[in-house]
Amino acid sequence: MDTAKTYYCQNCGAVMEFDAASQNLKCPSCGNKIEIENDESKVVEHKLTRHALNSIKPEQKTSTSMECEGCGALVEVDSTSTATTCPYCGSNYVLAKKQMDALIPDGVVPFRIDKVQTGEIYHKWIKGRWLAPNTLKTLYQTDKIQGIYIPYWTFDADVDARYRAMGGEDYEVSYKDDEGEIQTEIRTRWYPTSGHVHNFFDDVLIRASNKLKPNLLNSLVYNTQNISSYSPDYMSGYCAEIYTIDLEDAHKDAINKMKNEMRHLCERDVLRRYDRVNNLTMDLDYDNETYKHVLLPIYSTTYYYNGKEYHVLINGQSGVISGEYPKSVFKIAMIIIVIIIIIALAFYYVNS
Repeated sequence: MDTAKTYYCQNCGAVMEFDAASQNLKCPSCGNKIEIENDESKVVEHKLTRHALNSIKPEQKTSTSMECEGCGALVEVDSTSTATTCPYCGSNYVLAKKQMDALIPDGVVPFRIDKVQTGEIYHKWIKGRWLAPNTLKTLYQTDKIQGIYIPYWTFDADVDARYRAMGGEDYEVSYKDDEGEIQTEIRTRWYPTSGHVHNFFDDVLIRASNKLKPNLLNSLVYNTQNISSYSPDYMSGYCAEIYTIDLEDAHKDAINKMKNEMRHLCERDVLRRYDRVNNLTMDLDYDNETYKHVLLPIYSTTYYYNGKEYHVLINGQSGVISGEYPKSVFKIAMIIIVIIIIIALAFYYVNS
């Protein structure tokens, strides 16, 4: 993956960087812009075969692979980058250990949120965390947030499911209780049923790196329908992580995602005819399976509070934020006190 190309402004000679607002290369000194070519024909869906791993050819790159001595993350940086803080664990340095081969991505979702906007997004987010200590509002530092492209695999497939299940029809029964009162209850009659469901899965996203916490990353939904063809121009001023999860393992995760969705669709199909569904089993057929390797934009930062590490991620496409934060012991105590007072007052009024 060639990220080493340096773009110099023809007007003033400054190094140009990718600009999220204009989606072009832009000179930070004079504002000169260069349009980035987007060739949709280069966004290729590869046939998923037993030898699929060999169909993505590695290329010897001349950019620098940085290995964080804090957490071991492998990150690619272009020749103009001066990364001194790891975007994952917040370590104060990264060390260039060796040059590494990397796969050329099939596409990239460019940053559409710039670093200035991340500060506004963070402050709005932390303001809504009313259990967070007030001092967190001052901990965010723009110079410590890093824009980085995260590697993902995408999978497409036509999936057919033939299912068998028990469909339940509810009916109402009236009876007299021990006191002679008429009561009603819902009972269910069960019937064997079967059916067929088809679904096309388009761009099932599976992360190709395990450095970021899944509980934070999974809430950052991306739109890959209008993905751009890969160009090193998008990397100018940003980092790109090397994939560490291979295609076979990612495919297993994708199959599990598809299987869970097909189960949901089959259950919904049964519920079109019955009130309940139980004991559902499926026979699944996967056809026309394809995959591609893409890069998705994310801002990552780490801060420390009372000696504990917290992570915050911001979707570089949509601005959606997902983060960890400490809970204020004082605020929690005040809530508990208020609840106790309310219960005590309610008990007092009931008894008086």
